[in-house]
Amino acid sequence: MKGDLFSSEYMVRPAVEAGMSVENAKCVRYVVNGEMYARQGAMIAFRGGLRFERKGQGVGGMLKRAVTGEGLPLMTVSGQGEAWFAHEAQNCFIVEVEPGDRFTVNGRNVLCFDATLSYEIRTVKGSGVAGGGLFNSVFSGHGRLGLACEGNPLVIPVSPENPVYVDTDAVVGWTAALETSLHRSQSFGSMLRGGSGEAVQLALRGEGVVVVRPSEATPQKVQQH
Repeated sequence: MKGDLFSSEYMVRPAVEAGMSVENAKCVRYVVNGEMYARQGAMIAFRGGLRFERKGQGVGGMLKRAVTGEGLPLMTVSGQGEAWFAHEAQNCFIVEVEPGDRFTVNGRNVLCFDATLSYEIRTVKGSGVAGGGLFNSVFSGHGRLGLACEGNPLVIPVSPENPVYVDTDAVVGWTAALETSLHRSQSFGSMLRGGSGEAVQLALRGEGVVVVRPSEATPQKVQQH
């Protein structure tokens, strides 16, 4: 067999280390020796002796997901082998979470992560009911977190002097030390007249960064599990 498809650009190379790495712009490879977690339906290929099992979130997590439509449906991947993860050809990135770090991420952007990381689903402070039930996943501990993002993300610094306001449908995540609240950029009269379509944003204040994708959320496709 010959052709561009079989060039070194696309050929998978032998793994050089265990754990998570970026295979290419649209895919993450994970060399498993034990256990890791991934978004349900995100595995596109694997080899070796791996097992895939649905991971429960507990009653609280299930309730939040049912009420808000948000959540982090996970599967446990265990054994020895390697697997590749992707989501709708979105761009993939790896975040190194170090002890003392806390990173808040929208569940729709989580692709996979090390079992050494802890996570919990929390309400975004200040979002209230008007924020569409903003429930995000807060990661802490020590390990790698794989993210998928539609397009190239913007990483915007936030400082006490320069708060940042982001569309709630476009935000990917932020460093958890930032304070959040809802910000209304239109008057009530303007909203009644139709407004600009950008009436409410998530305001972030303090010291840190916020990650935003260059598109608003679209209705999620039905996942195949």
